[in-house]
Amino acid sequence: MGPRNKTGILEFLLMEVTEDPELQPLHFILFLFIYLVTILGNLLIIMAVISDSHLHTPMYFFLYNLSFTDICLSTTMIPKMLVNIQTQNQSITYTGCLTQLCFILVFVGLENSLLAVMAHDRYVAICHPLRYMAIMNFPLCGQLILFSLFISIVVALLHSLMVLQLTFCTDLEIPLFFCEVVQVIKLACSDTLINNILIYLATSIFGGIPVCGIIFSYIQIVSSVLRMPSASGKYKAFSTCGSHLSVMSLFYGTGFGVYISFALTNSSRNTAVLSMMYTVVPQMMNPFIYSLRNRDMKGALRKLIVRTSFL
Repeated sequence: MGPRNKTGILEFLLMEVTEDPELQPLHFILFLFIYLVTILGNLLIIMAVISDSHLHTPMYFFLYNLSFTDICLSTTMIPKMLVNIQTQNQSITYTGCLTQLCFILVFVGLENSLLAVMAHDRYVAICHPLRYMAIMNFPLCGQLILFSLFISIVVALLHSLMVLQLTFCTDLEIPLFFCEVVQVIKLACSDTLINNILIYLATSIFGGIPVCGIIFSYIQIVSSVLRMPSASGKYKAFSTCGSHLSVMSLFYGTGFGVYISFALTNSSRNTAVLSMMYTVVPQMMNPFIYSLRNRDMKGALRKLIVRTSFL
């Protein structure tokens, strides 16, 4: 008798955060702290942008959406991890796994697109400062956000629907702390050729185009800055890009580290830890990067905290 399709009653098993029971409370506190800091930091950014009229500009509109995306991405993964640590049960239902997989694809794709849009915003601000508000008007900014969200949802749904066509029979252990599309596909006992082709196409097109857009924008920015006659002008121009460059380096740097880990290491736990770093740490650090490096944001946060403390 051949392998029986158990998809109807399927549960996947996620990797344990730690195999040492004595360290589980420590890891629970650590990830809870990361989650709370991520939520609080990004909520402060959102509230500062809403409450301060000086931040009602395209750059901070995109930052507002980036913070919202970071909250959603962290919420998609960390609460389930906390539940698994607390209950010492690593299972996740078939429906829950596909739902998590889909939302991770949506928010990672949206963050990737937002970083590209923010790079274009900095390119227009530095290379065409007199036409900045005419080019980056709010209707266009809204359309860019909606288009990025639409593309991310379409790609995520396409991957999820293709995973629905797969049959899972025996090995149901995912070597990560969350459901990730490539690792889920590897567990299938049916043909995954179309799924793999779709992953390569989506990564090449919807991942490559934003990265190429970022590279093009910064080539133009560097070229424009180098033509500036004064050192103070160059410093001011580069400082407006500093926060975005830091966030972008953190997001793509950790992502590249995960890719290298998959290619070079045989340790599934090391790869799982790096994957978690890629999908958790940038979301926690982004509010700190923007609040510490941006004078306008620091002022808005200070006003918000003072106003809140007197309520």
